[in-house]
Amino acid sequence: MSMTKSVKRKSRWPAWARRGLMENIATALIAIGFLMLFQPFALSLYTYSFITMLAGTVMFIIVSKFPE
Repeated sequence: MSMTKSVKRKSRWPAWARRGLMENIATALIAIGFLMLFQPFALSLYTYSFITMLAGTVMFIIVSKFPE
């Protein structure tokens, strides 16, 4: 039995550009778009809800390729 440890390499990416934080922001953006879609008060929020959800979805797809 060998006692070798697997060493995790540190990413050179800055902390704000790593997957965890950016995925949370993208998920929050999708949730905001969802709430904008189902609110009955402001037509302008309803109008921009699709664009908001689309931007969050595209951001989530791009961010999922980032290192952890």
